[in-house]
Amino acid sequence: LKMLSKTLGAVVARRIVGATSECACGNQRREMSHAPKAGTAPVAFDVVVVGGGIVGCATARQLAIAKPHLKIAVVEKENKLAPHQSGHNSGVIHAGIYYTPGSLKAKLCVEGMDLAYKYFDQRKIPYKKTGKLIVAVEQEELPRLDNLFERAKQNGCRDIEMIDGAKIREIEPHCRGLRALWSPHTGIVDWAGVTRAYAEDFQKDGGKVFIGYPLESFSFDESTNDFPVTIRSTPNYAPIRCKYVITCSGLHADRVAGLSGCSPDPKIVPFRGEYLLLKPDKRHLVKTNIYPVPDPRFPFLGVHFTPRMNGDIWLGPNAVLAYKREGYGYLQWSPSDLYDALSYKGMHKLVGKYFSFGMQEMYRGIFIGGQVKQLQRFIPELQLSDVTRGPSGVRAQAMDSSGALVDDFVFDGGEGKLGSRLLHVRNAPSPGATSSLAIARMITEEATNKFQL
Repeated sequence: LKMLSKTLGAVVARRIVGATSECACGNQRREMSHAPKAGTAPVAFDVVVVGGGIVGCATARQLAIAKPHLKIAVVEKENKLAPHQSGHNSGVIHAGIYYTPGSLKAKLCVEGMDLAYKYFDQRKIPYKKTGKLIVAVEQEELPRLDNLFERAKQNGCRDIEMIDGAKIREIEPHCRGLRALWSPHTGIVDWAGVTRAYAEDFQKDGGKVFIGYPLESFSFDESTNDFPVTIRSTPNYAPIRCKYVITCSGLHADRVAGLSGCSPDPKIVPFRGEYLLLKPDKRHLVKTNIYPVPDPRFPFLGVHFTPRMNGDIWLGPNAVLAYKREGYGYLQWSPSDLYDALSYKGMHKLVGKYFSFGMQEMYRGIFIGGQVKQLQRFIPELQLSDVTRGPSGVRAQAMDSSGALVDDFVFDGGEGKLGSRLLHVRNAPSPGATSSLAIARMITEEATNKFQL
């Protein structure tokens, strides 16, 4: 790792960083606005939200509802809303079972799921309550399943039930297991469509969304008391002035925080998850979400079965280091991003601890039979010939300097004249989409107190 870091360090180039998106949308040029071109007068807002992903759009929407007197904008570096995290995830509406009791993830996911379903019904957004089975297939998994059941009850997850093998087969005829947790309220939705709905609501309330505006820098100017914070992009665009900034920058959260003088920790390390697709004539094998019992020896959950709104069935994913923060394939890489990850001391410690696990994940990504073998633990009749390679996503995983993966949402700000006017959302991967409306409420409350809005 040290040799590779040294080699890559020689070719590190300066990157323009900006807000990353967390969902994929269609062509929205008619709905969004391109930022003002260079040479035009700077535009000014009370609050600017950096990041047009699902958390950014949800936050802007909630802020506009709670504070209708404010002039608010969203800036997004892509030319459409969010082609990244939420557009490449599994589309699951999570119930909050896995997360540590008392954590923000647990609290906001349970709250967020209920808010999400109410919102979908109000906005007539299609979804399906497919449910979820968390299946123990070996005796050694049963105590962990019992612990997970207790955790679900502590978290306030609704209607979670422990079921036996016969009930598993009743719910999912092709699935085999000793026992399972059944979560009837887990569902699926197109989170990209949800993000579009958030943005539409925000714009109807007078908000402004600027696309194609990559963030270059923040600055503070005391002489402009009304709008002292200046956001600058590339030389092609005019600066944007504002009083306060909320960043929801996903894969670049640490870099954007660093631009404001805030701590670069926790570091964002991108992990790519690669899915398989069940062939159409085999889709009858899966009706609900089928998940494994988490193994505390490993840092990631493991492969699972996920129905999609379009009828596809996703299988997986594995988890490997991405060679680029927005790199969805093995041939997509960035010297600077890769150096940034491999030179981080926390990454050295993570690799040392999970080297064997990482090699197995890479093997299963290259030789998909390895993933199929894991999946056969749950559906024995699944064959290698039943699957094809599918899509992939990149998870913006926060990591601390000890090599520990930061397991909870992280929200913080900075100090000084500039840092005190910013609030950063630093770590909001899964279940960030499910939790988005609850996260938005919390951020709005925090921003109201911090900025005295």
